[in-house]
Amino acid sequence: MIGRQVIVINRPMSKEELLQFMDEHWNREQYNAYVYGKPTPGSLDEYIVLPATDRYLTIVYPVKKGGLFHRNNAVVLCTADSPAGAAEGLLRNIPSRRILYGAAKMGSLMSSEQERKGPAEETLQVYTAYMRSLLEQAGLTE
Repeated sequence: MIGRQVIVINRPMSKEELLQFMDEHWNREQYNAYVYGKPTPGSLDEYIVLPATDRYLTIVYPVKKGGLFHRNNAVVLCTADSPAGAAEGLLRNIPSRRILYGAAKMGSLMSSEQERKGPAEETLQVYTAYMRSLLEQAGLTE
């Protein structure tokens, strides 16, 4: 399970340029429609958001080369909590001394983790392969 995919591109892109690129090239019928905005109310930034599963979304954003953390210009796709998944995550972190409640939390955590490693990861891989092919066709990959 990776949860994050990086596609190295040959020039920097802004969020607006990436959004325009997807508007022009993304097949919404075969690979789902997307929105631009905050994936959850608590998110700090806006992203291109694609559906993955009930608990998870795939977010897409560009990264510009520079600084300590970014060696290349890239498009990043990663798995993130959906609003329902974020709410469930908050509930899981509330401490409780009740044994039955703790067992229910653990069961929810296990199924959530399986969903993230299974269907959400598979969806991320499909989106990444498609995005990589679009960027290659446009001559934007290295």
